[in-house]
Amino acid sequence: MGRVTELLTSEADPVERDLLRKAAGGNLFAFDEIVRRYQKRVYAVALRIVRRHDVADDVAQDTFLRAWRALASFDLGRPFGPWICRIAANLAVNHVRSPRAREEGLPEGHDEQAAPSGDALEGVLDAEAQRVLDRALLALPAEQRAVFVLRVNEELSYKEIAESLELSIGTVMSRLSRAREKLREALLPYLGASAVRAEGGES
Repeated sequence: MGRVTELLTSEADPVERDLLRKAAGGNLFAFDEIVRRYQKRVYAVALRIVRRHDVADDVAQDTFLRAWRALASFDLGRPFGPWICRIAANLAVNHVRSPRAREEGLPEGHDEQAAPSGDALEGVLDAEAQRVLDRALLALPAEQRAVFVLRVNEELSYKEIAESLELSIGTVMSRLSRAREKLREALLPYLGASAVRAEGGES
């Protein structure tokens, strides 16, 4: 519920609204504070999609640069988090699609731990299962991975994801369903039958 609470309260945060208003007017100190507030979240979104620390760092920096340039068009009546995460997710997906990403592959010794969802995937606790989950997430198409990350890790609604990635809600639901099915198949040896059944349901 932490992310949900943040999304519900950020819209009413007068301090943040004031910072955004000042930043939109060119105040770099105000924007630095916005960066400080959101840099970990933006980095995490990028990392879960690109799966490389160095690339995630580049994506995060590019995200804030683009946000700075587009801040004048941001609606101060809306929460900032989903907007900035949309930019990060789109840039991350674009990187994964790029020829450069296919050439780079994974860094040697890559063992990045993927954050499990709040449902049956939380039952995947041992190290080997975590590695299987990580590989399964990496094997997902970038578009499915982005939807999964925004839904499971960022706890965005279907509507918010659709707006963030400029998709229809039906496409979001379809991509999320396919992503969960692929992850379920990969994790089947580590999940009990009841957990697998539970993971098939949508909250």
